[in-house]
Amino acid sequence: MEEITISYTTNFITCLDELVFVLYNENYFSYIENAYDYTSKIYDFIDYSLATFPRKNTPKSLSKYGDYYVFYKSNARTTWYIFFSKKQNVFLIKHITNNHSFDSKLFNE
Repeated sequence: MEEITISYTTNFITCLDELVFVLYNENYFSYIENAYDYTSKIYDFIDYSLATFPRKNTPKSLSKYGDYYVFYKSNARTTWYIFFSKKQNVFLIKHITNNHSFDSKLFNE
């Protein structure tokens, strides 16, 4: 398999950093370490599966987030949509949202 490079925008990293505290402060997790583990699994999915996972073209209404997206199902209730651009073997991860957000409604337009 060809070597790939995965980079993250500052916006993406900030979003996941903030997610840790939201999950903990909103009592989704009793321990902050568990919230960190939750976001680590998202990074792991990207690092180890993005290149082989079937990607989809981003709908025009969400194209500001990237050219493509994949989804990561973290549990029975939450699906994460990970947006990125790709040039040759370089993936730039730009944005993440989930099925509970306003943006998810735009997938049906």
